[in-house]
Amino acid sequence: MKKNKIIIPDANFHVSLKFIFKDKKGKILILKMPQNSSMVGFYDFPGGRIKKNEKESPFSKIIKREIGEELGNKISYKLIETPVAIGRHNYISKITNKKQYIFWVFFEVKFIGGKIVLSDEHEDYIWINLNKKNYKKYFVRGPLEGMIHYLTHKLT
Repeated sequence: MKKNKIIIPDANFHVSLKFIFKDKKGKILILKMPQNSSMVGFYDFPGGRIKKNEKESPFSKIIKREIGEELGNKISYKLIETPVAIGRHNYISKITNKKQYIFWVFFEVKFIGGKIVLSDEHEDYIWINLNKKNYKKYFVRGPLEGMIHYLTHKLT
């Protein structure tokens, strides 16, 4: 006799690439979330989702697009291509009014120089000395989960 198999649907996540920019002194770039954000009062990292039409695009092309959108095209940097942390984020979309789930993959980036030009997705940016004592005052949800993973595995 054949047993009925219960089929559990896969989780439906968007994938977002996030970048931990470090300057020559080891400070990390964080972006202030705007007033209309679900994370108002906190910070995020440069980066964003892989778009539907980029499913087969080289990661280098997606990364270049995302960094350009968030920080402008007048900066120099060196990406370290091995992911350093992961995180998850969810929010209610203002467009669809449905809960969106995002899986974040974090990469380190060495900031070489240039002028940062923010998109309208963020209000401001600062460079901080990130450590296990101060990260909770800057981040919530996805960025917080990512930083817990990053700090636990990088600075032990």
